[in-house]
Amino acid sequence: MKKVFSLMMLAFFAIAISSCEEKKPSEKVEDGMEEVGEGIEDAAEDAGDSMEETAEETEKEVEEM
Repeated sequence: MKKVFSLMMLAFFAIAISSCEEKKPSEKVEDGMEEVGEGIEDAAEDAGDSMEETAEETEKEVEEM
């Protein structure tokens, strides 16, 4: 039981120490660029989906006329 508790505490401290580590400015820039890139990809997919839906709705309206 002591070993399990000791291992859990060691793991907790290792996580705490690693999360407090300061990132280099270049790492922060890379992370920011990745987030922006993912946001652009998501927006492009949403725009494409919206365009497809609009085209389908327009096609249905034209067929109904």
